[in-house]
Amino acid sequence: MNLLEKISESSKKSTLPEFNVGDTVKVDVKIKEGERERIQVFEGTVIAKKGSGISETFTVRKVSYGFGVERIFPMHSPSVQGVKVVRKGKVRRSKLYYLRDRVGKAAKVKEKI
Repeated sequence: MNLLEKISESSKKSTLPEFNVGDTVKVDVKIKEGERERIQVFEGTVIAKKGSGISETFTVRKVSYGFGVERIFPMHSPSVQGVKVVRKGKVRRSKLYYLRDRVGKAAKVKEKI
């Protein structure tokens, strides 16, 4: 068990900023297309955080061309290059799944001042 803990500690990222549910973030994702690699930015609202340690994940939701798009990112994955917090959100829930049913301005999260 001690060896397993050492492996998980060595693969954890220490450069990720502190963000919570309700925050709007930009996630830099490494995408491999054939032989080439590029970085794609996925910007949206964090609607959930799950797990702990090496298996921690977060879900980001955005509306693209009228359709809701959600992606689940492993926090310590090598494909996640970086996370930037665009704005802090003011929420009172740990999971914001109710935003899936909302349309337009009702789907926005208030900004923390």
